[in-house]
Amino acid sequence: MLTDLSPLIAATAQWLTRAYPSGGGALASVLCEVQARQAVTVAAWLRYPTPMDAALVGMAGPGGSGRLDWITGADPDPDRDDEEVHAWRTWVDEVVASWAAAMLTDPVLAELAVAAVVAGSHTAGAPVEFRRLLAPDDADRRAAALLRHPDLLAPVAALHQDQLVDLLKPGRALIA
Repeated sequence: MLTDLSPLIAATAQWLTRAYPSGGGALASVLCEVQARQAVTVAAWLRYPTPMDAALVGMAGPGGSGRLDWITGADPDPDRDDEEVHAWRTWVDEVVASWAAAMLTDPVLAELAVAAVVAGSHTAGAPVEFRRLLAPDDADRRAAALLRHPDLLAPVAALHQDQLVDLLKPGRALIA
């Protein structure tokens, strides 16, 4: 039974960086990907706080990128009907992508989410850092200009942002 969220995190971060790519070279692409991966990791850990939650999403599947593709107008290469082109898209989690988009465009929400995750069991025993999500420098901002643009990410963030805000309300205990 899969209790690791890495396939979901990798696929959802990949979807975000393909939908909102970096405009620079190789370094900018990596900086953009790191920011997406940090936001998606926090979102996934919030959405699936226990090993049982991770195992269940591993068995049932996260739902895929279909609705996200439709909302953003992203088309997964319609000329190719290759399974490999589409297989990773089945691991994209719409809620996680929406929460990550909300965090990438709202620093206060990102801080609240990271604080909730750091208090949970996912970070037990291992130091984690989300600096590029919480305190991006100028190079990070340039690299992820599209990925952090509030107007561009609004349709994705709006899908499930209310759930995230509700989850992070003061006094609400997360399952750890």
